[in-house]
Amino acid sequence: MKQFSGRVVAITGAASGIGRALATDLASRGAHLALADLDAIGLAETVGMCEGHGVKVTSATVDVADRAEMFAWADTVADLHGSVNMIVNNAGVNLAATAANQSISDFEWVMDIDFWGVVHGTQAFLPHLHRADEGHVVNISSVFGLVSIPGQSAYNSAKFAVRGFSDALRMELEIEKANVSVTTIHPGGIKTNIVNSGRRDDTVRAIGQDPDDMQNEFDKFAMSSPEKAARQILKAVERNRRRALIGPDAKLFDIASRLPAGLYQRFFISSARRELSR
Repeated sequence: MKQFSGRVVAITGAASGIGRALATDLASRGAHLALADLDAIGLAETVGMCEGHGVKVTSATVDVADRAEMFAWADTVADLHGSVNMIVNNAGVNLAATAANQSISDFEWVMDIDFWGVVHGTQAFLPHLHRADEGHVVNISSVFGLVSIPGQSAYNSAKFAVRGFSDALRMELEIEKANVSVTTIHPGGIKTNIVNSGRRDDTVRAIGQDPDDMQNEFDKFAMSSPEKAARQILKAVERNRRRALIGPDAKLFDIASRLPAGLYQRFFISSARRELSR
């Protein structure tokens, strides 16, 4: 997709963070928007920020984990806007818990939103993208979809799954010579509220992590703003990139993913042991 003016873009998780930044950036470029989130207040604020650019902005409170809701929303977007050119499956949550002791309900909560939400959004919008003159699927994975991190097994599982699903879909679309393409996004530390809005289990204390201080620790290492991330994501779409690493730390994670597993894993193990020995 070489330009966004006049195109119709649907975005999940649009009430804050990267979703909001993408919406406001696209509005300034002349894209029409269909925005979704469960946070009705935050979503309304995003809509207000996107108005005034001469573009059509619609919004809906949608649970991406609910397949029926997502398909109904996709049909509504196509009806209201006439067509759809891009879906950004951005909605996501985070869980800090150990693999052995996390609750299954918490694990399912992460997978339902972070992975199944992506599948639902992709499958719901693909028929509409195929009917447009050009279409694009943008699926948000993470650097945690490149490298596994202790205390993040559920999030790792979801984000690795997004990566595998999206890579396979892109190849299938290329085989079919479709007018739709796919870009997988791997953000590093982006200054959002994902940690505070997620769930944190006391089980992580056993591996040297403090669930009460995770947002502060995350903020220390978050190197990119949502606005900068949005610009990089849209550049990747314009260039039809298969994958995009967002932020300088994402490039380091990518390098780590290419090393023998024992090398980067020993780093996390030794760091955790130092915390436990304090």
